[in-house]
Amino acid sequence: MLFKLLVVLIFSYGITLFLVPLNIRFSKRFGLIDIPHKRGIHKNEIPLAGGMSLVIPIVVIQIIFYWQSGFFGLDKSEAFKVLILALGGLIIFFLGYLDDKKKITAKYKLLFLIIIALIMCLSGFRIELLTNPFGSDIDPGLFSYPLTIIWFLLVINAFNLIDGLDGLASGICMIVALVLLAVGIKKNNIILIFLSIPFIGTNLAFLKYNFYPAKIFLGDTGSLFIGLNIAGITVIGTSQCKGIATTTMLIPISALVIPISDTVLTIFRRIKGKKNIFLADKEHLHHKLVDLGFSQKTINLICYFITFLFGLIAFGFSFTAKEILLGILLLLFLLVLVILIFIVYKQEF
Repeated sequence: MLFKLLVVLIFSYGITLFLVPLNIRFSKRFGLIDIPHKRGIHKNEIPLAGGMSLVIPIVVIQIIFYWQSGFFGLDKSEAFKVLILALGGLIIFFLGYLDDKKKITAKYKLLFLIIIALIMCLSGFRIELLTNPFGSDIDPGLFSYPLTIIWFLLVINAFNLIDGLDGLASGICMIVALVLLAVGIKKNNIILIFLSIPFIGTNLAFLKYNFYPAKIFLGDTGSLFIGLNIAGITVIGTSQCKGIATTTMLIPISALVIPISDTVLTIFRRIKGKKNIFLADKEHLHHKLVDLGFSQKTINLICYFITFLFGLIAFGFSFTAKEILLGILLLLFLLVLVILIFIVYKQEF
């Protein structure tokens, strides 16, 4: 097992490290460039579509994982889900590429994301069981379909939202994948282990070029792909370990507490100000923190720490009384929300 994990990690890291310089040249050659604008932070033109460097090795690994499912100890039904995840990743990659190239309007982009989420849901990626910390497990029944669609949209848009600072989305994705890997090892969940590993290797390599000052951005080609996969990985393979879906779902919810809170507050702020909720602006959390004088490196490190802290608590659900940890999580969620409102968004309220 350890040897297989190392091979996947080294392969994903090495291929990404090799592809990024090519990706930079490709982006420049085909006009995939982020030009400085009033909503942006950067003053220079930066190549976009860096997600290609992650998509290629991850999809290749997922296809190999499906093709050699017996070697990895997977049954046919779960192996087929891995193939669906790879195909779904390719579909959303092309959507991201079109958005980076042509700038799709927010309404059409949301429509496409809903369709992709529906396809994933109908292909077997569903929230089938919710662990109740105060009693017996909950079967959502038919509500599993809308819950799953909302879940995919939430995680995808959260990663898309935090891709506003150098290295932020990639760093958070790597931390989330590390915690998911730990859960997989704890639960002896093969599919969770081997699907998490490539996201650690690829994002670690990509950070070499994406951390401040960035030489290339993830773009929607990368952030949408990452979001879809993290959402999918957390609801795949529930048959191997009863209740694991709740633990794995709790990790991205906890780790993405800042962008999720930012999304909710942004919608509230725009409704309150009678503005179009789909209209992009420069009022997000990372913009506000920059305005307050924080450097991009400092903001990243703060967000990394919060992500790791919440992810660690979510991982703790595997070890101790869920009631206690749920209470701690709710208190921390409330604390973060209060800080966002009264320090970052106080002028809007």
